[in-house]
Amino acid sequence: TDAIINFAAESHVDRSISESKKFVETNVLGVQTLLEVARLKSVKTFLQVSTDEVYGSIDQGSWSESHPLLPNSPYAATKAAADLLARSYFRTYGLDVRVTRSSNNYGPRQFPEKFIPLMVTRLMKNLKVPIYGNGQNTRDWIHVEDHCRALYLVLTSGQAGEIYNIGGGKELKNIDLAKMLIVLTGKDDSSIEYVSDRLG
Repeated sequence: TDAIINFAAESHVDRSISESKKFVETNVLGVQTLLEVARLKSVKTFLQVSTDEVYGSIDQGSWSESHPLLPNSPYAATKAAADLLARSYFRTYGLDVRVTRSSNNYGPRQFPEKFIPLMVTRLMKNLKVPIYGNGQNTRDWIHVEDHCRALYLVLTSGQAGEIYNIGGGKELKNIDLAKMLIVLTGKDDSSIEYVSDRLG
């Protein structure tokens, strides 16, 4: 095997708050299992697909790859733990490990609990769309195909032991994205329901 690209993850922040054990099992123990197999089988390259959530929150600007890891949810904490495990396999065993940290993905066939498909399916069913807090939380968005192109570039041209942030360069407040989807589905702002912000 020339390479392992680990996309596998429990990735829904809300579910990690209510049932974190699954996230530890998949995102930490699962990654350790794959790293160990890669080491024992002399896999050439291990690409760990992570998330910008490991950095925590930022008021403005963006993070560099050397920014401290300050996760705010069990999901983000398990991804940070996996990143550190990957680094340890590079430092301890010399395994060619590369880590990517992407912003929010969107695209075809995305799991329906994610922001965009959740909003669209609820709007299509004439249901309210839940917006956390005042909707001012901002996210950077990248299309899944662009993300995959970046992963391929890291796999083919990246360096062992390095971390690569991947962003789409399209920051939107949650409320602004929701309003775009409302217009596209022919609804109006009465479809919005503000709810308490999630923990963390």
